[in-house]
Amino acid sequence: MKYNSTETTIEAVSDKNSKTDKKNSSNKAFTILGIIACIILAPILILNIILIIQGFTVDSNSIPNIGGTFPLIVKSGSMSGTVETGDLMFAHTVEDTSSFKKGDIIVYWDKAEGGSLVTHRIIEVTKDDDGKLAYRTKGDANATADAKLVYPEKIIGTYQGKITGLGNVALFMQTIPGLIICVILPLAIFVIYDIIRRRHIQKSEQTEAAALMAEIERLKSEKAKLESESKN
Repeated sequence: MKYNSTETTIEAVSDKNSKTDKKNSSNKAFTILGIIACIILAPILILNIILIIQGFTVDSNSIPNIGGTFPLIVKSGSMSGTVETGDLMFAHTVEDTSSFKKGDIIVYWDKAEGGSLVTHRIIEVTKDDDGKLAYRTKGDANATADAKLVYPEKIIGTYQGKITGLGNVALFMQTIPGLIICVILPLAIFVIYDIIRRRHIQKSEQTEAAALMAEIERLKSEKAKLESESKN
């Protein structure tokens, strides 16, 4: 009977350890999900910050970029077939803007458009009336070439690629509802969850510690009783 009692105690402790392991696994799973959510949100937030800053940029020297690469939201269909309205386009800055050739897609400042950035394809490398190097450009979907020539000093980058439709998401995130739904709400949920999780872990640890101490005291008492009985 004494042996069976000890065996039952060991099984009870083992069962508690098993439950603790399950709780720890659950906490780890939620922590991993939180980290994944942050990894997904962080690049989107960075892109939006860059795009917002671009709205206040007035010259090519201050265009925000990461390693020379910068995002642009496609807002017109002039380059339809290559990039569509609502796409998130990526371009890369260039130092030598005098070596482009026919067919290259460039990003340049157009003061006629209120100082906005334009992405069009070079259809001719030419010179103006003063013999200065210039490029004639055209949107792939436009019927005619652009009215004005583009000079090398106005070019800030070349087209690198796109993510279809992500520009619409970025635009939505720049609105108040988008900011609340895509940024503030997920962050608030994560922070609240983390607070609850930490409190739950702390409470569980305290409960388990108290139970363990009680079990130790019970085992000590049982051991003392067994030793007393063996002496008798």
